[in-house]
Amino acid sequence: MAGVVRTEELRRLAPAVLTILVLAGVYYASARIGLLEQVVIAGAQVTPLWPPTGIALASLLLLGLRTWPGIALGTFLVVASISELQPSVIGIMAGNTLAPVCACWMLRKVGFRPALDRLRDGVALVALGAFAGMLISATVGTGTLLLSGVLPAGGFWKTWAAWWVGDAMGVLVVTPLLLACRTLRRPRDVPGYRWAEAAILLVGSVGVTYVAVSSELSLLFLVFPLIVWAALRFQLAGAAPIVLLVSVLAITAANGRRGPFQGQSLLEAMINLQALNASAALTALLLSAIIAEQYSVRRKIEYACRELAEVVDRLAPGETRRRWPPESDR
Repeated sequence: MAGVVRTEELRRLAPAVLTILVLAGVYYASARIGLLEQVVIAGAQVTPLWPPTGIALASLLLLGLRTWPGIALGTFLVVASISELQPSVIGIMAGNTLAPVCACWMLRKVGFRPALDRLRDGVALVALGAFAGMLISATVGTGTLLLSGVLPAGGFWKTWAAWWVGDAMGVLVVTPLLLACRTLRRPRDVPGYRWAEAAILLVGSVGVTYVAVSSELSLLFLVFPLIVWAALRFQLAGAAPIVLLVSVLAITAANGRRGPFQGQSLLEAMINLQALNASAALTALLLSAIIAEQYSVRRKIEYACRELAEVVDRLAPGETRRRWPPESDR
């Protein structure tokens, strides 16, 4: 009997353990991608965009807080792959795990809906998920490096700001993209002309963004009409990938000091880059939420009208098919 009970417990635990291991693997893989564009500030390695934070917050929102060990394990694997294991690893693991957990907790407290179909949800993700929640990882991580002697005291605020912005951009760029994947429809349910429009939008976005980040002229503003187009026509499912594309190409140009970032110092390039990333992400997220909310209100009104028409038909059959208002009331 004890063996049967133990087997049942293992069967229940297996999916949870597998989810945690998969999350840790995805976290590690995304971190390795993010580290391809890392910069060194005051001796600390930071990235302009840290995708693991967006993945971590999205997994907590969609799968539940029980997946937090996957974030801690993924952080441990990342730190172990880029430096020697030291006691400071514990502090970095704690900060990188607590930040998305606290962000998820705050979002749930304000009634956040992962569908992002209300403006309040978009504002909550920006204010609580990105800006407030990532203060924890930046403060704990940078403080740990300072106390362990890896980071000099004079470089604390520069590293803290870069860490916080990188984590916040990860939430603003990656989390909406993953949450939008839940609303994607099957290809056969999408009309052909929508696929054609999406293809034109994607190709246009690649071309325009490449020109904007390659030209020495200040043409970065050219990406915003494309983001607006994507948000208006496809909501978050279309706008979020465009923002990710813009962010990746802009980060590559900024780190190489190419195009509009040519001749700028590291600080100047990072400020301009993050201003672009934040503006693009906020435009896509908030505009998509507004459009989705309007569509939701329209659907509710249409449903209410149908319900009212059915009531009128039951009370006075045929009345709804007559011209309204009557000629005598004009």
